[in-house]
Amino acid sequence: MTATVGVEVFLCDSAALVQGAEAVPFEVVYLGRNCRAFAFRFEGQVYAYLNRCAHVPMEMDYQPNRFFDSTGQWLMCSTHGAMYSPQTGTCRAGPCRGGLIPVKVHEADGKVHWHTSSQITQLEF
Repeated sequence: MTATVGVEVFLCDSAALVQGAEAVPFEVVYLGRNCRAFAFRFEGQVYAYLNRCAHVPMEMDYQPNRFFDSTGQWLMCSTHGAMYSPQTGTCRAGPCRGGLIPVKVHEADGKVHWHTSSQITQLEF
């Protein structure tokens, strides 16, 4: 089966993504394996990444859908303490092997969509 690249998938209404609030989780297939991803708002923009620490591929949230450190400026892996830039997914501190894997998102007309790619596709139902 061939994955279609660049398909827009509805994620949520824009109002669901509030800075400082919980992220919105969603399921994807990454390189053929089911994986959780999360979307959030930071400094007015929407971003999304796979929920996988770059140090060891474990989910990062310290409470369900909570990813920011106590300052609200860095995404943090609850297991390893690695800190990532919300805008780029680049590791800034702690044990890392690269950065977070981004999921392309866009926001328009009060809706947020994510896009499939050659590596990240929709779950098949």
